[in-house]
Formats: sequence, C-alpha cells, structure tokens
Amino acid sequence: MECTHQDQINPNVKPQANGCVDCLKTGDSCWVAVRKCMTCGYTGCCDSSKNRHARAHFKQTKHPIISANTGSDEDWLWCYIDDEYI
Repeated sequence: MECTHQDQINPNVKPQANGCVDCLKTGDSCWVAVRKCMTCGYTGCCDSSKNRHARAHFKQTKHPIISANTGSDEDWLWCYIDDEYI
C-alpha cells in the first residue's frame, strides 16, 4: 500500500520548538523523542513517551504525516492514517 496523504506534506514546514510543545508548556521534559507534523510544524513527543502528544495532535487536527526526530540521525516519515512509513 502506498500513502495517499503525501499531498498534505508542506516542504517548507519548520518545527515549532526544539522539544515537545505541550510538554514544554507544562514543564515536563521526559519525552523519549520528538516528532514533527509535516503539515503545520507542530512538535510533539512520540508514542514511546508518556504523554504521546504527537499522536494527540493527529487525533485533534487530522494532520496525517509526521517526521522523525528533528536533528537526529533518523530520516523517515510516518502516516498515521495509512499506518505506514513513507
């Protein structure tokens, strides 16, 4: 299966923060990794983190595609809707 949501990727999107936006607001800094929304740039903690803000952002906005950690060695995109790597 091939992701059908790649048209929602903004090639010029910039990360909103150098950490999880919502964790930073509450003073929580124990995220495992940060994911960037490829539609709006929201940065949220990954599913391995206790708060799972990246997934919560998807559920709220329906922005389907995230990227791996900003500034890390990881280089991938994930589509929540199609449940697959791009």
